[in-house]
Amino acid sequence: MSDIVDIVIPVYQEAENIWCTLGQIEKKVSTAHRIYLVYDFAEDNTLPVVREFVRQRGAKNIFLIKNRYGDGVLNAIKTGFDSASEDAVVVVMADGSDDLSIVDAMFDRIKQGYDIVCGSRYVRGGGQIGGPRLKKFLSRAAGISLHILTGIPTHDISNSFKMYRKSLLRDVVLESNGGFEIGMEITVKAFLKGARISEIPCVWRERAAGKSRFKFSKWLPGYVRWYLYAIMGQLKNKLRGR
Repeated sequence: MSDIVDIVIPVYQEAENIWCTLGQIEKKVSTAHRIYLVYDFAEDNTLPVVREFVRQRGAKNIFLIKNRYGDGVLNAIKTGFDSASEDAVVVVMADGSDDLSIVDAMFDRIKQGYDIVCGSRYVRGGGQIGGPRLKKFLSRAAGISLHILTGIPTHDISNSFKMYRKSLLRDVVLESNGGFEIGMEITVKAFLKGARISEIPCVWRERAAGKSRFKFSKWLPGYVRWYLYAIMGQLKNKLRGR
C-alpha cells in the first residue's frame, strides 16, 4: 500500500470551524494525505472558507466534493469513501472535535495489517470533554458493554473517528439509513467476518462554534440496530463453531 491516507470530512455550514480544522490537520498529521470535504449544496458557507484556505496555503491536496447520494452525513461519508483513492481512509469531523494527533498512529496500524483502527474515548488515555451527558453515558455504556458481550476489539463502537482499509469497505454491503451509524455498521460487520480491528485512545472535544447536527433521538434506533446485530451475529458464529 502507498504511504498516503485519505481524509474524508462531511461538512454542513461549518464556516466557523473548518479553517481551524484544516490547520490542525496540517499541523498534526505528518503522514502524506489528501482531504475530501463533502458538501450537500453549493451555498454551504463552508465552501468559500475552504477555497480561501487553499488559495492562501497553496494546498493542492484539498478537494471539495458534492454529495452524490442525497443530503445528509451518511451519504456524505459514502461519497467520501467512493472519492478516496488510497487504501487507508479516515473519517474526521469538520468541527474540530476529533483528536487529530493520533491519525499517524492509526495509519501505522493499517500498515501493520489492521483493517479498522478506532479512535477510542473509553480506554486509558482517552476522554471526552463537553457534550450532552446523556449521549455520553449511552455511548460509553454501549461501547463497553458490546466489547464485553461480543469481544469486539474496541470500547468505543459509536465513535465515527475511525480509519478503514478501503479494500474492506468494498466488501461491506451498507444498510444504514442515516446519521453516523455507518461507522458502527461497518465495524460490526467487519468484526463478524473476522477482520482485524484495533483501537487507539483519543480525546474528543465539544465543538467551539456552531451547532451540532447530531440528532440523538432520530438516530438512536440505528445504533440499537447494529448493537443487537453484533450480539446476534457473534452468537451465531459461536454456534457454528467459529
